[in-house]
Amino acid sequence: MEQKRFSKLDDGFTCVHCGREVEPLGYSSRNHCPFCLWSRHVDINPGDRANPCGGELEPISAEPDPKKGYIIISRCKKCGEIRRCRAAHEAKIQPDDLGLIIKLTVGQGDPRHKH
Repeated sequence: MEQKRFSKLDDGFTCVHCGREVEPLGYSSRNHCPFCLWSRHVDINPGDRANPCGGELEPISAEPDPKKGYIIISRCKKCGEIRRCRAAHEAKIQPDDLGLIIKLTVGQGDPRHKH
């Protein structure tokens, strides 16, 4: 029997990077901050919250996807794992900052963060 790889767990949270309050997405599991695009390394599969690492996931790049819009690529500051996540720039509630996503696609990253 095949196990489901996606769990809908759409809770609000406080961003570990910028401290802003993030509201639930309303249709999927929101796992990154729409204001700074950072997240926490808490999932093994989307929405399962089963990863014990808990490190901060820094957005390092983004790529356009013809079916999914944009994919944000992040690196865990604690363990170094690379994670991919669909952007929510078209969300009705707190859409992702499209300007930051575009900067990530051209390799500029977040100008508020010093590497």
